[in-house]
Amino acid sequence: MTGTGGRGGGDAQGSRWQPGEQILWRYRDHAPGLTGAVHICRPVTVVQDTADLLAVWMAPGTECVKPVLADGTPVHEEPLATRYTAPRTTVRARWFGTGVLKLARPGEPWSVWLFWDHGWRFKSWYVNLEEPRSRWAGGVDSVDHFLDISVYPDRTWKWRDEDEFAQAQRAGLMGAGQALRVQRAGQDALDVVKAWGAPFSDGWEDWRPDPAWGVPALPEDWDRTPAHMTS
Repeated sequence: MTGTGGRGGGDAQGSRWQPGEQILWRYRDHAPGLTGAVHICRPVTVVQDTADLLAVWMAPGTECVKPVLADGTPVHEEPLATRYTAPRTTVRARWFGTGVLKLARPGEPWSVWLFWDHGWRFKSWYVNLEEPRSRWAGGVDSVDHFLDISVYPDRTWKWRDEDEFAQAQRAGLMGAGQALRVQRAGQDALDVVKAWGAPFSDGWEDWRPDPAWGVPALPEDWDRTPAHMTS
């Protein structure tokens, strides 16, 4: 894939990916810093990569890596009380449904995802609270912070996954100090929503992918350790 050692390519030294390049958008298990094992990996196509914004497209049918319980049961089917303590593994699986446009600004502890129904009817924005992404030659890495916010075309919003956020704290995956920082980040994101700032006001819901783009392949070494990383 092009962003992982092919033409040009962004890297941890500050260069930028070009539109159409293919990179990996990954999440690591909870551990200090970004030292946890990669348990979510999504090949994506770069839409825009500037000093202010990284925008990527995850096409329908993309083969991804996701966590499951050790016996193959989907994580969301495990009772909440043991969801984060039951043994896990990872599997390859196709992204179902329509594609997802992901927008992330450097240093912000969240990314904003856009969802459409079939026929390109815009559905909602999704504020995914997460560790500010670290760049490496093949993509970006982060850690999910459980708590999320859905934002709708009429500018209403609601918190998502508050139960999982609370359970993650009970399970010891997040200390009180970090939980408070995540809640503050959520409030900061809501301030942007209430002011209808970027990216909500930027018209991304009318964006469409280049028809010439293919579906990125999931490389065999999707979980490789980057030689260098930077924010």
